[in-house]
Amino acid sequence: MAQVLEFKLPDLGEGLTEAEIVRWLVAVGDVVAIDQPVVEVETAKAMVEVPCPYGGVVTARYGEEGTELPVGAPLLTVAVGGTGAGTGAAADETGADAAPAIADPAASEGPAASAVSSEYSGNVLVGYGTAGPAARRRRVRHESPAVARTAVPVAAPAAAPAVTAPPGATTVAAPAPAPAVPAAAPVGGGNGGPVPVISPLVRKLARDRGLDLREVRGSGPEGLILRADVELALAALDRAAAPQAPVPAVTTAPAVAAAAGERVPLRGVRGAVADKLSRSRTEIPDATCWVDADATELMAARTAMNAAGGPKISLLALLARICVHALARFPELNSTVDTAAREIVRLPAVHLGFAAQTPRGLVVPVVKDAGTRTAESLTAEFARLTEAARQSVLTPADLTGGTFTLNNYGVFGVDGSTPIINHPEAAMLGVGRIIPKPWVHQGELAVRQVVQLSLTFDHRVCDGGTAGGFLRYVADCVEQPAVLLRTL
Repeated sequence: MAQVLEFKLPDLGEGLTEAEIVRWLVAVGDVVAIDQPVVEVETAKAMVEVPCPYGGVVTARYGEEGTELPVGAPLLTVAVGGTGAGTGAAADETGADAAPAIADPAASEGPAASAVSSEYSGNVLVGYGTAGPAARRRRVRHESPAVARTAVPVAAPAAAPAVTAPPGATTVAAPAPAPAVPAAAPVGGGNGGPVPVISPLVRKLARDRGLDLREVRGSGPEGLILRADVELALAALDRAAAPQAPVPAVTTAPAVAAAAGERVPLRGVRGAVADKLSRSRTEIPDATCWVDADATELMAARTAMNAAGGPKISLLALLARICVHALARFPELNSTVDTAAREIVRLPAVHLGFAAQTPRGLVVPVVKDAGTRTAESLTAEFARLTEAARQSVLTPADLTGGTFTLNNYGVFGVDGSTPIINHPEAAMLGVGRIIPKPWVHQGELAVRQVVQLSLTFDHRVCDGGTAGGFLRYVADCVEQPAVLLRTL
């Protein structure tokens, strides 16, 4: 007899708590192999294909394309250990119909566990171990909190229809039909009841703003409270707290409000960028200094290097080499602040992030161990990460772990900017466009290649003297690349 296993959205790592379904790669009734990709999801960091650790017949899918699911929410169910005939018709694509007994291979023991392990991946997803794992605590499926808040007294829970399962399988009984809930009733846990929220980021957001999650209506599966629900509730509180001038009653009509403008959800990469920049502005007391530099000699040095043969050297790679040497002289800027311990943590290695504009938005890939790379190696790594960003195939590892960011906004044709620090880093160097300008060179007016450099830094890790010294050293290296010969 086939055994139906539930595959939940795994922890994709790097602190990610939710993902959006971009494209289903399988349909109900399809036969899937172990570790076959079944769905393409977009997280706040990258777009990835999620493989299923089970092999069998897909009996149900949970969520349509465009739906945002929290980590741990069901993705699909798979019938394993049998032919699975007829199971695909028993469940629709939303998983709303009752499925056969849901089993967890990690909680099975004895012969049943051996049968499951033959249809189970040997690869490791976070939250899904190798075949034959040790027993773990079973997730208990509770009724929706909205049901618990109803005022109808119940002497005993209604008996659910019996569901049979093979020996050794962990079964989940179908809950009794929920009574109707008034539209105004919140779906929170009531006084002391459980709050349907999984994401710790959602809890922190509500806690920081003093929002009671029990008064928030969740829009996720089974009333689960998502980040969007908390943000809507906070926006409503802000509007209620702000003094309002008398306005005609017609302006508050839902139809008029809906027509006020287009609403674009802040989620995926755009939402991650918004959250990170807002956190940076909120937590980091930043300051910016800038200087104009004569880049004529740097451009001439690059031309000479590329004319000598071998792989071409990019301007960004030369600027990266300059940053690495400057950070060796001013290590305060290659650090982060531990706010809980009230300590500045100076980091031993330079992992250099660089801003890249892609069709999905702004991302910051990270070149690991940039301080140990040559100009040729940096050029190749910048090219690889840039192409991966354009193809939307960057991994979370490619986008995390940076200690300092280089932002070449000159490619957009602008001269200057005041960059926002890429939290939790301590500084970012901005580089404007390099263009011919009048410049006093060797006591005479001449046309030179001039660039504006700007440094935004965390004023907690250093004062203006250190930041100014770093920026001045960078400018000196741009104007006289021979300065770097002292460090070779």
